[in-house]
Amino acid sequence: MVAMGGTTKRTIETYEEFAKVHALLLAASGLPERLHRRLFEKLSGESFDGGDHFQIEPCEDGRQRRLVLTSELMAKDSDVFLVDHAWTFRLSDAYKQLREVPGLAERMGSLMCVDVDVSSDAEAEVNCERGVVEILESDVREAKEKGDGTLRWLELEGLHIDDDVLVSLALSTRFPDLVALSLLGNKLNSAEVVVQEIMKFKHLKGIWLNNNPVLKNCDGELAGVILKELPELEIYNSSFTSNFGEWALGFCAGIYGKDNPGNGDQADTPLHSVSALDLSNRSIHNLIKKAFSPICLPSLSYLNIRGNPLEQNSVGDLLDLLRRFPCLHSLEVDIPGPLGGSAIEILESLPNISELNGISASKILETGKHVIDSMLLPRLPEWTPDEPLADRIINAMWHYLMTYRLADEEKLDETSVWYVMDELGSALRHSDEPNFRVAPFLFMPEGNLASAVSFSILWPTQNVQKGDECTRDFLLGIGEDKQRSARLTTWFHTPENYFIHAYEKHNQKLLSTSLIPPTMQSSETRSIRQPDGHPLRVYTDIPHVEEYLTHPEFAITKEPKDADIIWTSVQVDEDMKKATGITDQQYINQFPFEACLVMKHHLAETIQKAHGSPQWLQPTYNLETHLPQLIGDYCVRKKEGLDNLWILKPWNMARTIDTTVTDNLPAIIRLMETGPKICQKYIEQPALFQGKKFDLRYIVLVRSMHSLEIFLSDCFWVRIANNQYSLDRSSLFEYETHFTVMNYRGRINYKSANDFVREFEEEHQVKWLDIHTRVRNMIRSVFEAAAVAHPEMHSPTSRAMYGVDVMLDSSFQPKLLEVTYCPDCTRACKYDMDIVVGEGGVAKGCDFFNNVFRCLFLNEISQVSPL
Repeated sequence: MVAMGGTTKRTIETYEEFAKVHALLLAASGLPERLHRRLFEKLSGESFDGGDHFQIEPCEDGRQRRLVLTSELMAKDSDVFLVDHAWTFRLSDAYKQLREVPGLAERMGSLMCVDVDVSSDAEAEVNCERGVVEILESDVREAKEKGDGTLRWLELEGLHIDDDVLVSLALSTRFPDLVALSLLGNKLNSAEVVVQEIMKFKHLKGIWLNNNPVLKNCDGELAGVILKELPELEIYNSSFTSNFGEWALGFCAGIYGKDNPGNGDQADTPLHSVSALDLSNRSIHNLIKKAFSPICLPSLSYLNIRGNPLEQNSVGDLLDLLRRFPCLHSLEVDIPGPLGGSAIEILESLPNISELNGISASKILETGKHVIDSMLLPRLPEWTPDEPLADRIINAMWHYLMTYRLADEEKLDETSVWYVMDELGSALRHSDEPNFRVAPFLFMPEGNLASAVSFSILWPTQNVQKGDECTRDFLLGIGEDKQRSARLTTWFHTPENYFIHAYEKHNQKLLSTSLIPPTMQSSETRSIRQPDGHPLRVYTDIPHVEEYLTHPEFAITKEPKDADIIWTSVQVDEDMKKATGITDQQYINQFPFEACLVMKHHLAETIQKAHGSPQWLQPTYNLETHLPQLIGDYCVRKKEGLDNLWILKPWNMARTIDTTVTDNLPAIIRLMETGPKICQKYIEQPALFQGKKFDLRYIVLVRSMHSLEIFLSDCFWVRIANNQYSLDRSSLFEYETHFTVMNYRGRINYKSANDFVREFEEEHQVKWLDIHTRVRNMIRSVFEAAAVAHPEMHSPTSRAMYGVDVMLDSSFQPKLLEVTYCPDCTRACKYDMDIVVGEGGVAKGCDFFNNVFRCLFLNEISQVSPL
C-alpha cells in the first residue's frame, strides 16, 4: 500500500468529507462501497468491537492461534471491523525497539507464541528433573512389573549426559539386551567414547544420538563406524540404515515402542495388520526389501515415502513394487521425485490409487495438474531454550508482518513501514479460499498525512457460520505468474524436492556455460578532437564536471542542442531528445542497453549468460523469476550444514536503500513485497581491515563495446564500515557493521588508498599488486560478458564512465558487488591521491575529469591504464 496525504488541516466531521479525503485509500483497500459509511462511523467512534464477534483459540499444540466466529451468522460484506496495530516499525529499528520499548518484546512473544520453551515430549521435561539414576530405577521396576524384568528400550533424553557420565553408567553391562537406546539432546562430545560404549550392545536395532555435539564434529565418520560394528542396526538417528527390515517398519507403524520393544516372542507376521505406514524423511535409498512387500504388508492402504532419495531404485521398479500392494489406495510422494515428475503419469501407472498427496485422483486427472501436493503443514517458528526472546521474535515475525510505504505530493518514502496487527488480526490464518479480507488503512482525521493513524480493516467476503475459522489470503492478488506456490513457503512446509530439482537444473546450466571471448580488433576508436582546433562543447548537469573539467580542449555549454558531448546523470531517451534537441550525432555518456550492467538483476543475468557461475560472482537469484531455484539452493545448503546468510538488494536503488542481510528464508520471501530484488549469497568471511568490513570503488572508462576498449583509472578508493565486523544476529540490523557507504548516513571512515594498501599489506602479509591483478582481470571479464551477451550495446557515439564495486573474501579473491552508472566521484575530485599501482605518482583531484575526458574523447592516456 502507498498512502497518499493531502494538505487540509481542519478536523473531518462528516462522512462526505471523510470520503473525499480518503477516496484513494478507500479505493486501494478494496472495501466495498456499501461499508464506507460504516467504516467512518467506527473510526470516528474508535469502535473496536471485534471481541463481540470473534474468539481467539490456540492450535498446533499452542504454537499458533486461530480466529473463530462466535456470532450466529455473518453475511458477506455485512460489516467492517477495526484492527489495531500492535507494533509498527522500520526494519532497521526492529531490534532496538524490542530491547528498549517497555513490554513490547513480551507482547510480541506472546502474540507469536514464542514466549515459552517447547518440548516435543512433555515427559522429557519431567525426566530432566528426576535425573538419570531415578529414570533407570523406574524403567527397571516397570520392566519387572510388565514382563521378565529385562530392559530392552531405554530413553535418556535431554539429561545433560556427557562423555564421562555415559561411561560411568555402564549401560551395556546393566542392560545387555537393549533393542533401542535414545541419548537424544545430551552433551556427548567424543566419537571415540560413543563408539566404545555403543558397540557393546549386540542386539541394538535403533540408536538416537540426535542433537549431541559429537554429530557436528564427525557425524559421517561416526555413522560409518557404528554401522560397521552393529550389523543388526536398522535405525540410526531417525534414519533407516541399509539393513532396515521388519523392526524399523514396525517402529514407524507404531507396533514397536517402549511398551513393546520387539523380541523373539513376537508373532511371525507382525506387519500383517498394518494399514498405514509413514516412512517420510527416513533417508531410505532402497525400498525393495523383503520386509517391505505385499506378503508382509497385505493390508497396507496408506503409504508416505516423502523426503527419501530412493536413488538405488528405478522409477519402473518402484512403480512395479507399489502396483503389487492390493489394498494401497492412498500415496504421498515427492513430485518430482522417485516416481517421476508427473502426478498424472503416476496415477496412470498405479490405477488402484484413489488419493495422491491428499488430492483425489479424479480431481488430479480432471484438472490436468502434473505437480500437486497435499494440505501443507504450517511452518512453525523454531528456537532453542537459551535463545533470547528478541531473536525468537525476529525469526517468527515474518509469519505475521504486513507492510506499506508512505507518500505525499512531494515524494515517496524510501523505506517501507512494517507492522504487526493486534492479537485478533494476527490470529487470522491463511486459506486459498478465505472468508475474510484485511487491508491497511490510514485514517487522517485532520485531512493530512501528519495526522494519520494506521489501522487494518477486516470484513467478511463470504457468508460465515458460528464456529467457522476466519481466514484471509496472505497472498491476495498474487497468482502463479508471480510464484504464488513458492511464496507460500513462508508459512508452510512446501515440497523441498520440487525446489531442489529446480535449483539443480539451474545450477547445471550455469556450470555448463563458458564464455566465447569477444572479437578482438587492432583498430582504435578515433579521437573526436575538432580539426579547426576549437574546443569540444560539453553539456552537463553534474556540478563536479562543470567545476573540474578545465582542460582547454573542452568548454561547458548551457544548451544541450549546442553540445558536442552530453554528460548527464539522467537517462537520455527519445522523449528527452525531443524536449532538448539532442541528436544522434552528439556523443553521450551512455551506451544503449547498459541496463545489462547497471541494474543488479540484469548484471547477474549478463554474467551468468556469458560465464555461468564464475568464482568472482556470488550465487545470485532474481527473486521475481527464480524464487524456486533460490529456495532449492537454501534447502541444499541447510541439509549440508553450510552457511545460509544472504543479502537482498533492490534491482535499481543506490546507497544500500532497502538492502537486508538475513539467514531467514521466510524473511527473504516476504521482503519481495517491498519491491523487486535480487538475493545474493552473502560474503560471510570477507577480508577485513583492522577488524572492519570494507569494499573498493574502481572507475572504468569505456570507449567502445565493439571492439572492446576499456580503461581502468589508476585512482580507486576504499570505503570502510564504522563498526567491527560481526555475524551476531543482532548485528545484521546494524548498518554501520555490514555496509560501507557512509556518504549519506553515519560518519565517513576516510582512509587514503596509499595508507590503506600499506597497512593492509602489513596486516595480512600480502602483496597488493597481486590482488590488483586479480581485480583487473575480473573487471575485464565483466565487460567482456556484456559485449558477448549484449552486442546491441555497441554505439559509435557512446562513451561512458562506470563505477565498479569490489569486495575481497578472506582468501583475497575479488568478488563483484555491482556496477554503477555515472558514479559519485566527489572523493576523486576533492582529494589528491597517491597512485599505488601503475607508474605511481600523485593524482590531482582537480585533474580527475580532465583525465577522464582526455581518455574517452581525445585518446590521450593519463593516470588510466588499458584493460
